[in-house]
Parts: sequence; structure tokens; C-alpha cells
Amino acid sequence: MNNVNELVNRDAKSVGMNSDKLKELETALNFQLGIINSVVVVRKGGIIFEKYFHGLGPNDTFDVTSLTQNIMSALIGIAIDLGYIKSVDQMIIDFFPEAASEASDLVKRSLTIKHLLTMTAPHAWKGNEPLDRLRRQKDWTMYILKTLGQKGKVGEFQYSLASAHLLSVILTRSTGVSTREFANEHLFRPLGMKEIPDQKMKSFSKEDVFGKNITGWIKDPQGYNTGGWGLTLTARDMAHFGYLYVNRGKWANKQIISENWIDESTAQHTDDFGYLWWMREDNGIVTYIGAGIGGTYIYCIPEKELVVVVASKVDKMIIDRWELVEDYILPAIN
Repeated sequence: MNNVNELVNRDAKSVGMNSDKLKELETALNFQLGIINSVVVVRKGGIIFEKYFHGLGPNDTFDVTSLTQNIMSALIGIAIDLGYIKSVDQMIIDFFPEAASEASDLVKRSLTIKHLLTMTAPHAWKGNEPLDRLRRQKDWTMYILKTLGQKGKVGEFQYSLASAHLLSVILTRSTGVSTREFANEHLFRPLGMKEIPDQKMKSFSKEDVFGKNITGWIKDPQGYNTGGWGLTLTARDMAHFGYLYVNRGKWANKQIISENWIDESTAQHTDDFGYLWWMREDNGIVTYIGAGIGGTYIYCIPEKELVVVVASKVDKMIIDRWELVEDYILPAIN
């Protein structure tokens, strides 16, 4: 792997890729744009393809929706590496003494950080997560804690943005600083990513919590940054983050995330899921994926030293962009 100080534009041929095949990708994008805002392809530490659409550019930020969880996964690993959190086996209830009386049942007391990272903590709903109900709560943390253990079984996969939000609260309570501040200091700044400024939530309307008004990194009523969604990044920021994982957690001769955490968080703990990363294997090639609703993706393919970022408009549809990787980008590797 490379000692990367920053991602710079490189000629495709210099990193073993066929530029003609990448031109086919550009042509395909022009015919299939839909809601795609940007595509960035990185190989061996170089940006070899970077396109923006709808009048957008490299400095524009995008609501990455559920991709926020992948940042959260990295931050928990860094906090463990730095000793703020003991391990993934630490009990959730350790961080919420005010909820001890609400967690008298054995199920809640058995839940660990690992259950949140693997989305195997049971919540009190089946099917679609009631996020709009969460939005209307005065105390999101206590509301989420009350839903834990009421239905389902510990160890069964149950996708939950609320679980990721608890991780943000745990991080803040462990470190004494907001998740945003911790991310700026230990992840965004070292990677040369755009630092996230503090911002005041004007309200908790749908537009402010889930819609077009999202900027920076939104917060809940208690001031905790959302752990499951609500972060905005540039496409290059996403590329930097993805390449950090492909490069085994190292950047500019510094180990930002330990190799142990990279391995642990990108291993399959449940079917096709690691620590808030989706896992995929095709023809023996392993890809770990950050996915946001509407088709925003970070595809990390370490075997090929490859990262593909697709930033899209927020849309209720779940659109997998894997065909772009499969049809145009992987075949471009010589």
C-alpha cells in the first residue's frame, strides 16, 4: 500500500487502468444520470476519475444519510484505540446510569457496544423503523433505550439507525467532547477532509432532520450528533475516508485507525454485515460498502487498491450502484 499524504489526480495508465474503459463509464453516466451528483474513482492513492453533475463541484457537500454510520464505526474504533472505551464488549448500560431503573430486565443489561455495531440489538418495532416518531421526542436517548429489548431476539440482525445514534452518545460521554469535535480532531483533520463546523438546530422538523435543510452534522435535542444519518461530506471527503480503509488505516505515515480495527470492523459478523459496513464478495473479490439511501455509496475493494464513491440526491428509493463498478471500473484494471 502507499504512503498517502493526499489524494491527487493521476493518469489512469500510471495506476494500471485503461482510460478508454473509463471513458465508457463517463458515457454511461451521461445517459443514466438520474439522481447521481458525483462519481470519484481512486486507485493506488490517485484520483483517476472525478465527475460532477447538476452544476456541482468538488467543494459541494452532500447529505450522506446512512453513510454517517461508517464514520461512526471508525470513530468507535479510534476511541477504543485511544482508551476512551474499553472494548466492543463493554455493556451499553455502563454509559447510561440514568436509565438503570429502565433496564432492570436481563436483556437490556446484556447488550454491548458490539450489538450496536452489528445491529443485533433488539428494538420494539418490526419492519420500518419509526424515525419520524423519534424525531418528535424531547429526549432521543431515553426513547431509544426504552425500545431496546422489547421485541426480537438478541443476536438477530435488525437494521436500526437508532442503534448507531446510541453509539454517538456513548462516544460523547466517553470522550467528553461532541462526536463532531472528536471526528474533526482524530479523523477529518488528519485525513485532510473538510472539518465540520458547529451549527445550531433551528428546529426538529422533517426538513431539518431528514430533508433539504441538513448541513454540517445535525444534532438531537440534547446536542448529541446523530450517529445514523445527518452528516454532510464532499465526494472527495468520502474518497479520503474510503481509501483510509483500503490503505489499512494509514495516512501520511500515521496510523489513524488500527489495522486490528480495520480487520475487525470489515469482517462478517452477521450475514453480509460487519461493524456498520455492508460486505460483498463476487468472484473471490471482497468489497466493503458504506451505503446511503438513494444511491450514495463508498465501495472499498482492498485487493484492487480501489475506492469508488457515488454521491446521489437523497431519495426514498434504494438504488445499488454496483453495476457501475462491475461493468466499467473493475474491467478497466489492466
